[in-house]
Amino acid sequence: MPCPLPRIAPLWFPLSSLPRLGSALLLGLAALLGATPALAQAERCPKLVAESPFLKHLAPRALPAAYVGAREVGLTYIGHSTFLIETAGGVTVATDYNDYIRPAVVPRVATMNRAHSTHYSLNPDPGIEHVLKGWRDDRDPVHYDLDIGDLWVGNLQTNIRDWQGGSILNGNSIFVFRAADLCIAHLGHLHHTLTHEDIGALGRLDVVLAPVDGSYTLDVDGMIEVLKALEAPVIIPMHYFNESTLDNFLARFAGRDYAIERRESAELVLSRQNLPMKPTVIVLPTSP
Repeated sequence: MPCPLPRIAPLWFPLSSLPRLGSALLLGLAALLGATPALAQAERCPKLVAESPFLKHLAPRALPAAYVGAREVGLTYIGHSTFLIETAGGVTVATDYNDYIRPAVVPRVATMNRAHSTHYSLNPDPGIEHVLKGWRDDRDPVHYDLDIGDLWVGNLQTNIRDWQGGSILNGNSIFVFRAADLCIAHLGHLHHTLTHEDIGALGRLDVVLAPVDGSYTLDVDGMIEVLKALEAPVIIPMHYFNESTLDNFLARFAGRDYAIERRESAELVLSRQNLPMKPTVIVLPTSP
């Protein structure tokens, strides 16, 4: 397992050490302390207290995204690292928007986690309202905190390896999307494990879209460490190049208190009410 790359961690205030506060009180505290991107993002996706044992959890539904209800989010796996996210308010997002794999619709938002040909586009469709690059060419940090209709988008930057064995600061972004009180994180081209500060900054996550190739991104042991630390109820694998790579990742999850489900449809409709009680790896086929 490669050593974690050196990090320049953002300032972070440990929200888990506070009682659960209302949004207004928390924002006021942030103002007093000097709000940071990490604090702002964690406020958007706060750590949850224990769910009520009387809350009934159902399996995420496999329905076309057009059927998304008021408190639901549609998710379709397009392929590689690209997903189409659709909110109840009609906001559409294509993750890792590139020139090879694209959804059939022109999204309102396109995120690009890193500057690699299958993860970004030099010629995005001009109809896209928000094109969000997860890096800057000068390696300075980039920060997003956007409200777009009923969607919120934020990011946390990580480093990536270069071809000489060094690291490129802030070369990748973990994008976080919140809609219908669900927080979805796209890990992008993650190359190293996350610090406690990173975990705290990301806050409560409900769905994690995780690269599981085990070579171009983080190795399998490292990815499992990250996913266990994030504690999301739903993990959806992406960025694998063949079934044997995917099977290797799934086999390593065996016996780790995760359920594994293979779906026939590339589409899911998620809500807070239908998150699984037991953490679940959901394998989606690519969209035809």
